[in-house]
Amino acid sequence: MVAKAYGEFDSNGRQAPLLASGHPQVSATRRAGQSSGRLEVMLGSNLRERLEGRTPEMVQHLGEFVNTESPSNEVECLSRSAQFLHDLMVDLLGTAPRIVTSEKGPHVHWSGGGSPKVLIVGHHDTVFPLGTVAARPFTVDGDKACGPGVFDMKAGIIQVIYGLSALEDVSHVEVLITADEEIGSYASRELIEERARAAGAVLVLEPAGDGDALKVGRKGVGTFVVDITGRAAHAGLEPEKGVNALMELAHLVPQIAAIARPDLGTTVTPTVASAGSVENVVPAAARIIVDTRVVLPEEKSRVEAALHSLVANTPGATVRVSGSINRPPMHESAAQKLFALAERVAPEVGIDSIAGISVGGGSDGNFTAALGIPTLDGLGACGAGAHADHEHVKISKMGERSALVAALVAALA
Repeated sequence: MVAKAYGEFDSNGRQAPLLASGHPQVSATRRAGQSSGRLEVMLGSNLRERLEGRTPEMVQHLGEFVNTESPSNEVECLSRSAQFLHDLMVDLLGTAPRIVTSEKGPHVHWSGGGSPKVLIVGHHDTVFPLGTVAARPFTVDGDKACGPGVFDMKAGIIQVIYGLSALEDVSHVEVLITADEEIGSYASRELIEERARAAGAVLVLEPAGDGDALKVGRKGVGTFVVDITGRAAHAGLEPEKGVNALMELAHLVPQIAAIARPDLGTTVTPTVASAGSVENVVPAAARIIVDTRVVLPEEKSRVEAALHSLVANTPGATVRVSGSINRPPMHESAAQKLFALAERVAPEVGIDSIAGISVGGGSDGNFTAALGIPTLDGLGACGAGAHADHEHVKISKMGERSALVAALVAALA
């Protein structure tokens, strides 16, 4: 089917799952007789049907949100994106959020009033560079809504705003949409942790996993930069007077890769390398960027120590390492209570079964889980292709996932 332009849209149209306990195949089927009458009253009748009926509105707003591009570090763009969220929250939720400025861009913090009992966390920055939307704007192709950042995570944000708008009472609920998650959350981590401690439970709007699964565990994530300094010399006349930083880079790459412990789920991967300036000069500088992921908390200190202890093999060269594992692992135990709650409320919105998986990527849920605060991730959009040109969400799932988050919020708040 040929993709339709956004303005033309006018219709409605792996990895083995793991339980929070670590057992495979977390999949629960619930019978209607197990539902809670109190929760039914809190949700009102036909919550899912009501939200599915508003899918065209969701898609309309999603298109506007995606086309308001918001690359990380582009503060002016992020300011426009934050203003879009401000206006949408005023329109659908009746009250304005607080805009929290930071050097990386504005965070959007909305409160339903009262002492918080649940914090919903998301981010409005994307990995796509400025100008991507002009080349590849929001489109709809059958059941797929496509565009930069649509899956990670603009659709999830739209879904939760609509879900909250369908509840009678949204007191004790906070929503925090940050501006720098894709670049490490250095300007938002303190605020996230502060509001998470105040609320005591966290729902994260990162996109769903394979099979539309929720995410109950995540690896700790960090980036390291290895800078090598040598000495330049003419590569043809007197190469022996130089200290070749590129040769030192070649020595270090296998040493760095050897720090990994695949048996423990620890990966240490050199991902980007650069060296030299021109073809007839001995390289005086080189750099290696290293992606690290850990499952076990104790691996964090081992990997950091091993990388920071790297020394030069080439006489005259020096090595400097910067970076850390800034996102601690999210252990499956952090999601256990909230995943069980999701199993209980799912039948209230017509979901017969849900699954939970552990994944390699990190999120802001890593921070809150490390504080011992119950955290459930993957509650955003269903789709595929995060950070890729084929990124898309399933329109037919938007109402269902919106209703699931609303049911969880109602049960918690």
